Amino acid sequence: MPRTGIKSALTDLLLNHDLTLPEAADRHFTPDYRQRTDGAWADRAQFLDHIAHLRTLVATAEIEVHEELRDGHKYADRHTCHITKKDGGRVSMEVYVFADLAPDGRFRRIEETTLLLKGTDADRDLGSAR
Repeated sequence: MPRTGIKSALTDLLLNHDLTLPEAADRHFTPDYRQRTDGAWADRAQFLDHIAHLRTLVATAEIEVHEELRDGHKYADRHTCHITKKDGGRVSMEVYVFADLAPDGRFRRIEETTLLLKGTDADRDLGSAR
C-alpha cells in the first residue's frame, strides 16, 4: 500500500462520496489511530464522528499543501484547508501536522494545531467539531 498524505486523506474523507466513511478511513488510517487537535485527544471512533459531522457541513474544499516532509515513519506538513460550507459560509484554516505512519503507510497518530484564517468565531473549532 502506498504511503498516504494529508491531501489524499482529507480528499477521500470529505469529498469522495464514492467512498463510505469507513472505507475512506480504512484507506488512510490504522485501526488504532489517535489524533490530538489543538490539545484535545480523539480515538479513531471520535475522529470518525468528527468527520461524519464535517460531511454534513462541507460542500466543497481545497487542500493546499505548503510543505510536506517524510522521514521513515515520521510525517509533517503545513497545509491550508479552504472550505465552502453548505450554508455558503467560507472558512480557511492553516494546519500544522506531525504524524506517525504505520509500516503499511497509513496514519497511526496525528498531532495538529489549527489557525483560523477566514471564517466566523463559530468556525474556530471546525478542526475538532462533532
